[in-house]
Amino acid sequence: MIPVWLRRHFTPAPDSSVAAAIRRGKSPWTDGVHLLWSLWVFLTPLMGDGHYTRLWAGLTAVSYPTFLWLYAKTLLASRRTAWSYAIGMAALSLLLLRWYPSGLSYFVFGCVMLRITAHRLVLGKYILQLLAMNLVYVGVATWLGYPRELWLWVPAMTLVIGIIVNVEHVSQEKDAALALSQEEVRKLAATAERERIGRDLHDLLGHTLSLITLKLELSRKLFERDPAASKRELAEAETVAREALAQVRSAVTGIRATDLAAELASAKLMLESAGVQLDYGPTPAGLPPDVERGLALVLREAVTNICRHAEAAQAQVEFTREDKAVQLRISDNGCGGVTVDGNGLSGMRDRIRALDGSLSVDSPRGGGTRLLVRVPLAWREALLPLRAVDAAEPAATPRIQA
Repeated sequence: MIPVWLRRHFTPAPDSSVAAAIRRGKSPWTDGVHLLWSLWVFLTPLMGDGHYTRLWAGLTAVSYPTFLWLYAKTLLASRRTAWSYAIGMAALSLLLLRWYPSGLSYFVFGCVMLRITAHRLVLGKYILQLLAMNLVYVGVATWLGYPRELWLWVPAMTLVIGIIVNVEHVSQEKDAALALSQEEVRKLAATAERERIGRDLHDLLGHTLSLITLKLELSRKLFERDPAASKRELAEAETVAREALAQVRSAVTGIRATDLAAELASAKLMLESAGVQLDYGPTPAGLPPDVERGLALVLREAVTNICRHAEAAQAQVEFTREDKAVQLRISDNGCGGVTVDGNGLSGMRDRIRALDGSLSVDSPRGGGTRLLVRVPLAWREALLPLRAVDAAEPAATPRIQA
């Protein structure tokens, strides 16, 4: 069992840096890797007189655990109070500066961690805080008679490392905001799709089910008085039900089909989040559902490969509609060098082969990758009238009006 006092002090606050990392899906121990820089505490004596003393060992035994506690609190405490622990690291260094030069590492950590504890702190304000802390350090070092070299390299180090960490932190916040916007787009798209499905089902089934109910009630009332009329009403109800079933199947097929326009919009969002500019032309109209679904899935897999492996800055998607075929070209200016089909390319070839199409890959090393997909349409378009007749067959009997 973890002691209560330990849980109280080391449970991350809801607005702490660790809690924010967990919400972004990162490990809470990611920032712990920066503690490797604290090894300078143990290497500093080797750069001075070249040996360790009892005074150094005693001060390290007291100060280093205190530094670790302050470091953990800057990550676990609320952003409203975490800055005080970063200032505490710098203060610990200045208090021990007369006897403990190794403590300069605590000062550097304090300056850097001050940025991590802030939320959307602008770079200019952070630089002013760094300058103020370094002015205090220079004053204390001058009073203690420290060499002038230390007056320069410690402020320079804190300024450079602090700015680097500031830029990385801003980049992480932008990535988190972009991921949040993508999630919102997906939620809005899912909500719009549910609303569309609800409207379609209501339009398809609302009137039809009411009509079937009415005819069944009428058949029940006529069962004893006029059996022939009752049977006629049952037959008409069956006809209406079959027609409704055909309409529902057609609607479900449309719902399950992947829309090329929606897939292109998703691809643009995904590539832009990875720093890749996507240019694409209009999608061809009137494609058979199975062809559109297959091309959309191939496009999705190709975009995933560009994000993961291509190291590209630009990508292009182009559709060409011919008399008897449709072509899809996907190209990027990445590293290229694709010589063996992986799982992604193998899956794309299987999908295109199922459509009686072809997939060619041109990927010279250092020259980007170009995919060319070609799917024939002639025999599919010839089958469309037959499919329309099959879909309309249940409705061959004239529609019965209420």
